[in-house]
Amino acid sequence: LQKFIAQSPWSDDQLMEELQRHVTEVLGDPDATLNVDETGFPKKGTKSVGVKRQYAGCLGRTDNCQIGVCVNYRSAAGHTLIDRRLFLPEEWAADGSRREEAGVPEAVVFRTKPELALGMVQQAIQRGLPFRWVTADSVYGDSPTFVQGVRGLSKWYVVDTSADARVWLTEP
Repeated sequence: LQKFIAQSPWSDDQLMEELQRHVTEVLGDPDATLNVDETGFPKKGTKSVGVKRQYAGCLGRTDNCQIGVCVNYRSAAGHTLIDRRLFLPEEWAADGSRREEAGVPEAVVFRTKPELALGMVQQAIQRGLPFRWVTADSVYGDSPTFVQGVRGLSKWYVVDTSADARVWLTEP
């Protein structure tokens, strides 16, 4: 299975596009919600792409793991996972020999979790997925890039923010 996934000539982008077409047909609703969150995948070694000691909510602590940013589609008809991105930490993105050994394509560059999430929201719009709302936790709610990006896409949002998040009462 590892060899098939890593070396077979198939396009995960085309697979995601097809999935999102089916989601639109079966669950599509203009009042639907995209839920953004990340999850950790515990790892023992150092060779898996993006693995490092980092906080994983599923473990409730910092440990050796990979982090995936995920988008879930929710409508009155049901819910399903519609997209995902593997988070590549900055030190991984900058380490050419490590990237080469792990097979990370040169086109893959460092993106924050909120940048990855916003890209998936933008792609869902480009693919015609109907939704009005975007929800996320404070990893995304504390990111002006993410919040302003969602607002710029004319989507409504409900995001958590940390207790020490700074806000402007008037436009600066």
